[in-house]
Amino acid sequence: MSEKVRKMFADIADDYDRVNTILSFGIHHIWRDHTVSLSGAKAGDRVLDCATGTGDLALEFKEAVGDEGYVLGTDFCAEMIEHAPAKAKENNLVVDFEVADAMDLPYEDNIFDISSIAFGIRNVDDPVQALKEMARVVVPGGKVLVLEFGQPKGLLKYPYELYSQYIMPTLGGWISGNREAYTYLPRTSAEFPAGNDFIALMEETGSFSSQFFEKLTGGIAYVYVGTVG
Repeated sequence: MSEKVRKMFADIADDYDRVNTILSFGIHHIWRDHTVSLSGAKAGDRVLDCATGTGDLALEFKEAVGDEGYVLGTDFCAEMIEHAPAKAKENNLVVDFEVADAMDLPYEDNIFDISSIAFGIRNVDDPVQALKEMARVVVPGGKVLVLEFGQPKGLLKYPYELYSQYIMPTLGGWISGNREAYTYLPRTSAEFPAGNDFIALMEETGSFSSQFFEKLTGGIAYVYVGTVG
């Protein structure tokens, strides 16, 4: 991932959770809950959460896999991940966190039951390579989950464009002090493949025996599920 993007996330790390909750009206927590549900995570499973940021999805997975399960959260930005251990401790959860690049994961093949990435795949230089790596470290029959923004159509299309292009950069910039970051995030969301176009990227990897997606909140977000095999 580019150094410019890494520095951008480092700059907004301290305010990231607060801004996300305000800008999404808290809906991102519901999206993460649904992602964990679709993964089929159960007690004792081993989970890798890439681009974990401040650890929200990793913590959700830990709740699902319990004390006998294992969750590792990774991120390419050390400043983001620094906030994650304290959140785990506050929730009485044991989760490991370390810096790692989703395009070059430093883990053996077939050692996790599930791998995931939330709102991070569009920030990697090569999404197909990241998907291959996420599948490589998962056992055959295991799941790869991708939660990412999309582009809603129909009645939500124009209100969402107005919100994401004008209100989000202004409000996010005012709270965080970095308007550029909250211009970059909605712009890349609008440009990134969604729905069947992202499924095509998953198929390109040759890593999945099947894949599907669900629209969330009218297509503002999508969750993609691939079965490794």
